[in-house]
Amino acid sequence: MITLNKKLKKPSAVETNGVTIEPVKRISIRDKLLVKEVQELNENLPVTCSVNFDDPNILNEFTLTVLPDEGYWAGGKFQFSVFVTEEYNMAPPKVKCLTRLWHPNINVDGDICLSLLRQTSIDEHGWAPTRRLKDVVWGLNSLFTDLLNFDDPLNIEAAEMYKKNKVEFQAKVQEYIAVSKGKR
Repeated sequence: MITLNKKLKKPSAVETNGVTIEPVKRISIRDKLLVKEVQELNENLPVTCSVNFDDPNILNEFTLTVLPDEGYWAGGKFQFSVFVTEEYNMAPPKVKCLTRLWHPNINVDGDICLSLLRQTSIDEHGWAPTRRLKDVVWGLNSLFTDLLNFDDPLNIEAAEMYKKNKVEFQAKVQEYIAVSKGKR
């Protein structure tokens, strides 16, 4: 478990001309928040999600994996890169979908249409300083179940296909899932 004490370790003192200089290392507000939020996130992950930190000492970059167990994307494995900027918690994390998929709210470039990832949002559900990383994870997870938006999509072609022919839409989703698993 990562603790604030480990994160706040002091760098070694340097001696110059017989004078010991203690380095001053400022810990950003973001890093202080992340220590607490990462622990909270790990305790409250949806069962269909997992989080991986390439470096456990760098809390502002991680990969989220979503494995939907229901809906059109059931059986798929979708990865997202999450980068928490220095402006956090006044600004939302930067999130990109790393897995190509057929989805009305995620385009082929990995951009995501999710209001809580927007600094400002017309629906008043955008980012706010009271939001946390767990909100981002739960929001991304919900894109595969109940937060689908076919009326204001990012991938217009996927939304139109869904409205016209749900069977064709399902087949296209499964085609992308098969490709992402290397079955094709």
